[in-house]
This record gives sequence, C-alpha cells and structure tokens, in this order.
Amino acid sequence: MSNTDELLVAISAAVESERSNQMSLTVVVGGAVITGRLAPEAVWRERVAEVLKDSDKLGPFSDVFARSPRGDRTGRGEAPTHLHFHLARILQGSLGIPETGGMYRVAIKDVSAWTVGDLSYFDR
Repeated sequence: MSNTDELLVAISAAVESERSNQMSLTVVVGGAVITGRLAPEAVWRERVAEVLKDSDKLGPFSDVFARSPRGDRTGRGEAPTHLHFHLARILQGSLGIPETGGMYRVAIKDVSAWTVGDLSYFDR
C-alpha cells in the first residue's frame, strides 16, 4: 500500500500490547495470500530463535532473533511496522504451505488487502 492502513497498524499495536496470539488475519502481499495468527514481535522472535537453535546448520542465527528489537516501539508510542504471523500458511489453490504453519514477518506497508480471520483450505 502506498499509504499504510491505519486500521491494520492499530490491530498490530493491539496484538503487541496484549501479548496475545489469538488474532487471526489473512493478508495479500505481493500477490501471495498469507493466513494465520498474529503474535507480538517479542514472542515471534523467541519462537523463531527456539526453532533455529535446534538446527545444526542454522543454530548460529538463533542469537539474531533472540536479541530484543531496537526498543519497544509500542512502549515509546511508535506504531508497529510489521505483522508477525505464527502458525501461518501461504495459500496456493486448495493447499496451505506449509501444512503445519510457519512463522512469517510481513511489512504492513506491503499489504495490499486483508481480512480478519484465518482462511481455511481443503486437502482433496
């Protein structure tokens, strides 16, 4: 979006302040449809760090995610700039990739469309 959607920023700020991952959202970014639950950035970073730490090849990168982000934007009155998806899938036709859900970070300014809720898909 050329102008960041203030409602989407407000939703992200509410997720950050509540430290909850119960808000389901579906967004379109660069033509891709991503659906899942939003998580606060700190929780998202912690989970990614845990997953990477268990990997032989990617373990050294876990520290990058374990570090706290530059300041607490919501505590300083700055608006969130990214959505942090947990248990998310990229929808392609009737498939959700990955099946188990992934961790995605999406710039709010790049969202071209969105809706509240997690879109379902069917395996046939």
